[in-house]
Amino acid sequence: MKKSGFRLAGLSAAGWTVLSLLGHAGHRGQESGIEAADKLFSQPYVDVDEWREEPVRHRFIHGGFQGTDARFSFYFPPKESYRGRFFHYIAPAPGSEHEGIKGRGPENRVLFAISNGAYFIQTNLGGLNPAGGDPTIGGYRVSAAAARYSREIAAKIYGPHRPYGYAFGGSGGAYRTIACAENTSGVWDGFVPFVPGSPVAIPNVFSVRMLALRKLRGKFPLIVDSLEPGGSGDPYAVLNPEDRAALLEASRMGFPVRSWVNFETIGFGAFPILMDLVKQADPAYFEKDFWITPGYEGADPASDVQRARFRGHVTISRILRREPSLQAETGPADGVDTAWQRGREFPAGFEIEEALPPDAVPARVRVDSGHASGAEFLALRAEGKRIWIDPGLAGFYGGQQLTERLSRVQAGDRLWIDNSDFLAAQYYHRHQVPSPEFAVWNQFRGPDGRPAAPQRPVLLGPGFARSAGGSIQSGRIQGKMIVVAALWDQDAFPWQAGWYAGKVREALGQRFDDSFRLYYVDRALHGDVESQQNPHQTVSYLGVLHQALLDLSDWVERGKAPPASTKYSIVDGQVLVPDSARERLGLQPVVRLTANGGRRAEVKAGEPVTLTAVLEVPPGTGSIIAAEWSFGDGSAYVSAPVGKPSPRVTVRTRRRFERPGTYFVTLRATAHRLAERNAVFGRIQNLDRVRVVVHQPS
Repeated sequence: MKKSGFRLAGLSAAGWTVLSLLGHAGHRGQESGIEAADKLFSQPYVDVDEWREEPVRHRFIHGGFQGTDARFSFYFPPKESYRGRFFHYIAPAPGSEHEGIKGRGPENRVLFAISNGAYFIQTNLGGLNPAGGDPTIGGYRVSAAAARYSREIAAKIYGPHRPYGYAFGGSGGAYRTIACAENTSGVWDGFVPFVPGSPVAIPNVFSVRMLALRKLRGKFPLIVDSLEPGGSGDPYAVLNPEDRAALLEASRMGFPVRSWVNFETIGFGAFPILMDLVKQADPAYFEKDFWITPGYEGADPASDVQRARFRGHVTISRILRREPSLQAETGPADGVDTAWQRGREFPAGFEIEEALPPDAVPARVRVDSGHASGAEFLALRAEGKRIWIDPGLAGFYGGQQLTERLSRVQAGDRLWIDNSDFLAAQYYHRHQVPSPEFAVWNQFRGPDGRPAAPQRPVLLGPGFARSAGGSIQSGRIQGKMIVVAALWDQDAFPWQAGWYAGKVREALGQRFDDSFRLYYVDRALHGDVESQQNPHQTVSYLGVLHQALLDLSDWVERGKAPPASTKYSIVDGQVLVPDSARERLGLQPVVRLTANGGRRAEVKAGEPVTLTAVLEVPPGTGSIIAAEWSFGDGSAYVSAPVGKPSPRVTVRTRRRFERPGTYFVTLRATAHRLAERNAVFGRIQNLDRVRVVVHQPS
């Protein structure tokens, strides 16, 4: 029988720490909770206690727990603005306890907490190697110990009382937040995990995405055009049978179909780090089975993966010396898209004498001559004769030594390039079919219900989850919970939030509606940042996250139930929501934009186009406070007057397009619960687009 949830005994010490950096955690229910104080963290100390003025006046207290590497930072507001609560951020990865104070505007977590009468907590999750690699430490124990101790300090500052406590975290931090909810009692009162995954997410969400990126290369413009307003709406109709099958596989696994509009910036995510971990855990798959055992895709000599395989030497003609930062442009380094990238800045790469085939990268690269002979790294991108590199696992371990070795690479040195492991990894999800409760894998089952392809001896996903967070999700939460998920999430596929809602419903039964909400955010990606790479296609979910935390505190402290969960269905791996705000519910406004009454308008140059947008919030969630136009000509958004804030607003304008071409007009709306136009936090956005095709006058 295939094993799952095993301890990954074959991993190196480096692998164990990277597991904690990636931070997938959950709970299967073996733990009974940690109501009593944790003996390992029984001796807290404070080494800094001072008043600070930025980003707002607060009392900063820093310390840790004797005999451990665990550290914490507390940020207490002045007594006159304190409302008896704390917000506790749980990062995706062990790192610095100081990151919460970083970030601009709505990304600054300390400012959010203090602005809403709360003190703020962040820990380093125990550091990179806590207590011999015990995964429960970073999963929930350090967080619980810090939360407990913060109450002792709060009582000394503000007088005797028990502060209400709310934990929140995204991606890897969502797994940890869920682990805190399921493994503790009486520590926190509520929880907001956001953009969560499932126990079978790793490495499968990345492998299927990489497979689609390779097989559909060159077809994405056609796919995107069909998905844009005024397109056919059927991306499969523009593809041949082989390409159609590749897109369908990714869609049924849960990759959001509409998110392919961002194909140019999707990339490989955390997979360069995972690559080494997966190979350590299952070396036989890469070194033998995939390429020679019947039933595996690579064993078929006529397969497309055999045609894509590249192994050979190339010669360096020039060193490309630059230090590209892999951090996001905004936000702290512990965000859901940045935590795993820490410390990964290396020489950019090399120019070689001959261009590589299109599928040659991503690949493993080894220096085979010269002073740096033996150095290994990953090539993730190639442009013509240029190879751009990534250190992979070496970015966390041995990074300085690798940098020194690569700095000695010279023109004329030879590189060995082998994409075999990356190609094999792209099919790994087909050989990791879990139990039927994860329905997205049903596409890989035969008529008898059994997996059609050979299966590996173990399921890696549950092992990664337990090893990083100490448990596997059960749904048995202790306290109230609001989950925030992104409908365009390319890393934590949206169906996984719905799967977890089902686990909570199973565990709580009739108490489900009294304890749980799930809010989906349309057009939102995985990252917890305000700025968007393509602001004409996507919006941030930070406003929904802020409002969810405030609604959670009202729910706990005042008994005021939050708005109803988003209505949704899951069909073939895709999360579908109703078109209208009144039917969709949740927190996000819905925008419906038309051009001359339709989704597509065709006019002659100089003819006016009537643009009409209806903006509406779900019942009881606030008002529309702002709207902005972008007319598809490359210019920035311009304000659209909305009048007095209202739950439903109609915006109209007439626009002439003087030059022939295709224009995608966008209307972006912003809502706020209290109708505060200048609010920093809780600004919830959505947008809609129409296509205007302008012809040359006859």
